[in-house]
Amino acid sequence: MQYRNVFREIGISEEEIAERRKEIVHTFFYDNEEKVYHPVGDDMAYIEDTGNHDARTEGMSYGMMMCVQLDMKEEFDCLWKWAKTYMWMDAGENEGYFAWSCAPDGSKNAYGPAPDGEEFFAMALFFASHRWGDGEGIFQYEKEARDILSACLHKGENGRAGEPMWNRGNCQILFVPGSSFTDPSYHLPHFYELFAKWANEEDRGFWARAAKASRAYLAAACHADTGMSAEYANFDGSPVYTEFEWGQHGYFYSDAYRTAANIGLDYSWNGIDVGQRAAAERLQYFLGVTRRENPYMTYRINGEVIDQSALHPVGMLATTAQGTLAVLGRLDEAELSDSQKLAREWTERFFREPMRKGERRYYDNCLYLFAYLALSGSYRVW
Repeated sequence: MQYRNVFREIGISEEEIAERRKEIVHTFFYDNEEKVYHPVGDDMAYIEDTGNHDARTEGMSYGMMMCVQLDMKEEFDCLWKWAKTYMWMDAGENEGYFAWSCAPDGSKNAYGPAPDGEEFFAMALFFASHRWGDGEGIFQYEKEARDILSACLHKGENGRAGEPMWNRGNCQILFVPGSSFTDPSYHLPHFYELFAKWANEEDRGFWARAAKASRAYLAAACHADTGMSAEYANFDGSPVYTEFEWGQHGYFYSDAYRTAANIGLDYSWNGIDVGQRAAAERLQYFLGVTRRENPYMTYRINGEVIDQSALHPVGMLATTAQGTLAVLGRLDEAELSDSQKLAREWTERFFREPMRKGERRYYDNCLYLFAYLALSGSYRVW
């Protein structure tokens, strides 16, 4: 597989790319003032959500994916042991899942799971198995990955307690087990393509169908003019405008930024387009041209501005830039279209943007590090 280094394509030197990557990794994992990676004893660690002062399956699984991409096995194993020790649930309705939020001391803040954590845990574990080989116990990475995916699909069957994380009829991932809607940014067809090769044999057909379903869903969920998706959406892609006790999530807001990044990474790995690529192009145009003077706001997916600044502007920039991988298309295209030129501008803007500092840095910098890996050709299938 050929991995595109867009930074190099726009004229940034290999030395500058490598030095910037070194700085990003140091800041994220080791800088005493800005890191979000925190060792616990000699063999465990957690990723802190600095805005909420907890550890989430989102961040833990993201951290593991970063580590396997960066060949940081020790840090990977520390994160995985912390997650398995404190987050994993071995009894009850959610047996086999991970508690989505824990305090830094490991105590559970909730006993419900968040499916984006499980899919990232599984993918990171498969990659770890292929890159480093399996160990003993919880470090039998491939077995652990398969067990997670089996729970995600088969809970509620044959007397097993709980609910699955995917709708087994339409093959769409759920916002939480048992919910009647989804989250577009949870849809990772590039992961499902690989699950279709590596999951338990009896589940591989489902994952192949899920990859196709998710690409079609992303094409439907992203607005025809702006390319924006909602944070929470119905199975037909329309926003969920229910007022939850934790707020309104039918807008283009924090979770939703990841959709363009996922479309970009999927296209870079698989080169399959059923209409979802154009969403990344539309988003880059809307934010980069239509809203160029003040893009970092909250929106309805039709582009109507909600009078609220984006909570994670650096994350919005990073994920929109990662969509460049979908917009640029084939490596052998001789002339760049206007949209492809704009995509290269987004890449340049992202490269020059510093990582976020302060209380809200966790989410932005997770998306930042992923975008850097993807745009430098370093977010790879292992």
